[in-house]
Amino acid sequence: MLGSELDTANRRVVKRLGVVVLAMFGFGFALVPLYDAICDLTGLNGKTGQVDEQIAKAYAVDMDRWITVEFVAQVNTELPWMVEPVVRTMRVHPGALTDALFVAQNRKAEQIVGQAIPSLVPNIASRYFDKTECFCFNQQTLGPKERLEMPLRFVIDPAIPKDVGSVVLSYTFFRVDGAAQISQAGS
Repeated sequence: MLGSELDTANRRVVKRLGVVVLAMFGFGFALVPLYDAICDLTGLNGKTGQVDEQIAKAYAVDMDRWITVEFVAQVNTELPWMVEPVVRTMRVHPGALTDALFVAQNRKAEQIVGQAIPSLVPNIASRYFDKTECFCFNQQTLGPKERLEMPLRFVIDPAIPKDVGSVVLSYTFFRVDGAAQISQAGS
């Protein structure tokens, strides 16, 4: 009798643990969309928006106000590129469609693929900072020793809070081709 009670208890524990494992697995899949939704609502993580150029051109330019935009570029150690903004700081009127330019150069004698991940501070500004064109929308491929000019076109919504007088738009570049994956797997 004792053996069958123990078997029944063990089956119950295994079933409960199975349910816990499935719940944890489902929660893991739900985290990414949940995180993205929270970031979109709160402006956390500094993710900027993307809009069609026609929408950006429709903004009324606030000629009475200036916002200073500082550009920063960082390169992950796995990516042998040099990246920098052509102009590090500019003043823009909210609502004005503005162009900026970054330059990247591959320092290796091999083709390398990279991807830029943007971040904007203060976080509240990310709700009002929209891009119509950005090198960060796609992966960039640079041939051996190749130099590439990468355009950025953006607009700051005139509804941005009045206490935001400056923003920092930062890009971190990561290697995304096979060499980075092999290097990470070997670490």
